[in-house]
Amino acid sequence: MQHTRHLVDGAGLGLRRSFIEQAIANPLDNVSFYEVAPENWMTLGGKLGKQFRSLTERYPFICHGLSLSIGSSAPLDEEFVKNLKTFMQSHNIKFYSEHLSYCSHDGHLYDLMPIPFTEEAVHHVAKRIQRVQDILEQKIVIENVSYYAAPGQEMSEIDFFNAVVTEADCDVLLDVNNIYVNSVNHKYDAEDFLRAIPAERISYAHIAGHYAEADDFLVDTHGADIIDPVWTLLNKAYELYGVFPTLLERDFNIPSVSELVHEVTTIKSIQTAWSQNKKMSA
Repeated sequence: MQHTRHLVDGAGLGLRRSFIEQAIANPLDNVSFYEVAPENWMTLGGKLGKQFRSLTERYPFICHGLSLSIGSSAPLDEEFVKNLKTFMQSHNIKFYSEHLSYCSHDGHLYDLMPIPFTEEAVHHVAKRIQRVQDILEQKIVIENVSYYAAPGQEMSEIDFFNAVVTEADCDVLLDVNNIYVNSVNHKYDAEDFLRAIPAERISYAHIAGHYAEADDFLVDTHGADIIDPVWTLLNKAYELYGVFPTLLERDFNIPSVSELVHEVTTIKSIQTAWSQNKKMSA
């Protein structure tokens, strides 16, 4: 199956209904691609459906799932995956990413729960990812997630993550903020984690803000501005692996479009600086 690298590029933004009309009326500065949760758009018709299509005809799109529950012990929702495939084909959506977590157990839990870092869980999750890839007929992209407890832990977070993506032979969504949040909450070195990521599998990245409950306890909210240490970590990722597509996540406390575009422009400026450095050193 084809890897998902190079199917989008530049800086991206998560599309929200609150600013879709503005995005249609005037292209947002430095936004090269958009991302949507398919669960929120798959069944839309009417005005919003037409607006959505007008954007998918003009920009590359990615689907970032919320409900697949890839780590669950419940049966995989193959009907959802088949509907997702139709939706993606209808809008020429480039690929699909999901969280390395689960969100259902006898019904939806409305949160992303951590999968136990065990050998058994590696095989279980990898098999389910492979099944999704078989149905979609393309690789999917798996995200490293924030977590606040690690019940039954037998291996480190990075060893678990790498074992899953290797066995499943899928690609990676590198969430830079999640690395930073977890490094503070679980007291590990964020750069060490970053250096252990399989670079050849990185499809794109997320960057976002979080909430500081305490100096040693951060909550991944996607509801605040990005802080300097997270920008620094993104710089380090580009230094290590070269520039890859990077998307701004903002899920609530959504500011004005101009403020969103300001952070997207920051991503783009960092990308441009590293690309120029590479050309000068070549």
